[in-house]
Amino acid sequence: MHAIQEWVNSHLIEWGIISSSATEIDNLIVLLLIILATVAIDYICRYIFLNMFKRLAKRTRNQWDDLIVERKIINKLMHMIPAILVYALLPLAFPPDETPKLLGILQMICQIYIIAVSLRFINASLNVVHEIYNRKESLKNKPLKGFIQLLQVAVFFIGFILIISILIGKSPTTLFAGLGASAAILMLVFKDTILGFVAGIQLSANDMLRPGDWITMAKYGADGTVIEVTLNAVKVKNFDNTITTIPPYALVSDAFQNWRGMSESPGRRIKRSINIDMNSVCFCTPEMLSKFRKISLLTDYIDEKEKELKAYNEEHHIDASILVNGRRQTNIGVFRSYLVNYLRSLPAVSKELTCMVRQLQPTETGIPIELYFFSSIKEWVLYEGIQADVFDHVMAVIPEFGLSVFQNVSGSDLRSLKVPQ
Repeated sequence: MHAIQEWVNSHLIEWGIISSSATEIDNLIVLLLIILATVAIDYICRYIFLNMFKRLAKRTRNQWDDLIVERKIINKLMHMIPAILVYALLPLAFPPDETPKLLGILQMICQIYIIAVSLRFINASLNVVHEIYNRKESLKNKPLKGFIQLLQVAVFFIGFILIISILIGKSPTTLFAGLGASAAILMLVFKDTILGFVAGIQLSANDMLRPGDWITMAKYGADGTVIEVTLNAVKVKNFDNTITTIPPYALVSDAFQNWRGMSESPGRRIKRSINIDMNSVCFCTPEMLSKFRKISLLTDYIDEKEKELKAYNEEHHIDASILVNGRRQTNIGVFRSYLVNYLRSLPAVSKELTCMVRQLQPTETGIPIELYFFSSIKEWVLYEGIQADVFDHVMAVIPEFGLSVFQNVSGSDLRSLKVPQ
């Protein structure tokens, strides 16, 4: 390269250019030749290595190499080759003993460019790592984005320090030592990031939260699906399609409800009661029992229960002429048994989980009969439909047992009263 520089210099002098100008021009010509050579080498490397990697990616079944090709990670890495070559060959165009300042400036620009390209490559690589892990079923719902973001922040922070050290001509260790002295200020500036990182570790280690979980947090008005977990925010898409952002550390310090357990369980709970008027409760007469026997869900129950009660009353010599004596069936007891058999007969009711009908403490609004069971269908719209169908049937069947629903007096009830003239 030095011989080429002398040959160019001599020809420039022959063409009438003065010696000082010829030296500057031949330096620029050598620089141009260096740039052309590096561009050519860059093109050859891209053509050879990039095409080779693409062919290998097509032959393999792995997803990571396809993502590397799609996200052009190799292209970003190749951008470093020209900058490194130019940095190494610059002394040929601008000898240190002749133009030390210009050489220093150009090499500083190359160094900054190399660092910037490296940061871009590392950032893109971390994004690809995050995408690869998201495609794995075992790690798909782990909040890894916060850790990736922390690595990206750390990488860019180190890159920024390196660039500053190049510009001011100081060692990076000197800058890092100075930053150590101002750690309190840095902790104040990056307080939310540090808290978010610590909270992210706790959420992940304890498996408290995953993207895709349905959570409820009344304090922040959140009731929906977690769509993203980052260092500074957990984004929740509410069922009204609004987005609520929650600081990650709030999920650790405050209480929130995660419905994942329900989603992963065999069923979703339905717990609802209906109030029966206490005045409609009575002992079952033979006519009532004969009517109840015709109900297919009660036939076996009525027969077995009657045998049990008859055997008990005969054993204890009960006087059956008085209803209070002995044990007898009541219309509300038969009604509860009917509801249990009815729920168990429904295909949408889980057979693995608890299914019961219980009587709660009577109040001034009647006797609460609570239905406690689990729907095997957990999807919201269908779940609400099943719940409504069950209670539609319950309210419609109550009069068949001689019972009545308790309901407070309304305006229409008062208007229907006939006032004596």
